[in-house]
Amino acid sequence: MYEAIKEKLRGINAINVTPFNEQQGIDWASLKDNVMFLLDRGIQAVYPCGNTGEFYALTVEEAKRVTQFVTDLADKRSLVIAGVGYDAQTACDLARHAEACGADGIMVHQPTHPYLLPGGLIAYYKQIAASTSLPILLYIRSEQVTLEVIRETAKLPNVIGVKYAVNHLPSFSKAVEAVEDDIVWICGTAELWAPYFFAAGAKGFTSGLVNVETDRPFQLLGALQQGDYPGAMAIWSEVVPFEELRAKYNNGNNVSVVKEAMFQLGLIRANTVRPPIAELSQDEKTQVTHILQSWGKAPRVLS
Repeated sequence: MYEAIKEKLRGINAINVTPFNEQQGIDWASLKDNVMFLLDRGIQAVYPCGNTGEFYALTVEEAKRVTQFVTDLADKRSLVIAGVGYDAQTACDLARHAEACGADGIMVHQPTHPYLLPGGLIAYYKQIAASTSLPILLYIRSEQVTLEVIRETAKLPNVIGVKYAVNHLPSFSKAVEAVEDDIVWICGTAELWAPYFFAAGAKGFTSGLVNVETDRPFQLLGALQQGDYPGAMAIWSEVVPFEELRAKYNNGNNVSVVKEAMFQLGLIRANTVRPPIAELSQDEKTQVTHILQSWGKAPRVLS
């Protein structure tokens, strides 16, 4: 079941941005450009309302509009996996909306509630899974989502994958070994960690870099799928400066670096982000410029 969808997840899972104008409203023209950039370069899975899309900075109504917009624009050229979250009722509402829009699946953000217990998490995921017939991916960002939770939730018939974003490979390996269900394991911390997660059982990885350029992510994927780890690490070394800058401040720079690079290349009209994240410092903007130049790009904005 869901085999065609699973196959497309075994690759690059692109987390598109939500571009904002200088007044911090959604820039729909830039969002169209962003999604078309991904589609035209052969991306097979696009995730509106992911963390690189600033999901938690969007209102529920904005998240619904973004999901509808991206789903309509993709028009089945790529999978659209919509991010859902917040409280259980809101997540269910967003899941039903994604299904009504024609999205191909949903990604359930890990709850931001300060208190998480295994039984409560299982109930949370079960409630969302029961609200839709769409296939579901779990987005795991901390080991508060225990092996027990993953194992029990993976038994649900429409749970088909896990985006694992905890950079602790022993825990990831144990999860892969313990879950007998046929689900797709995705490295949720992008190119920086992809080679290590692939060695431990991942079949795909997420990417924010693809919003900027797709050559290196596809080269990395090809090498990993062929088991060519020396080749993969050669590509990896080229993207490390970009990904390490994104990871700065406990990943606080994640979106800001991607948007700054897109802005410097003319792929979006403004580098605006919404609080509580912020624009890069002048020095960090210059670092982005130098990284782009090292890739043979010609930034139009030298900040």
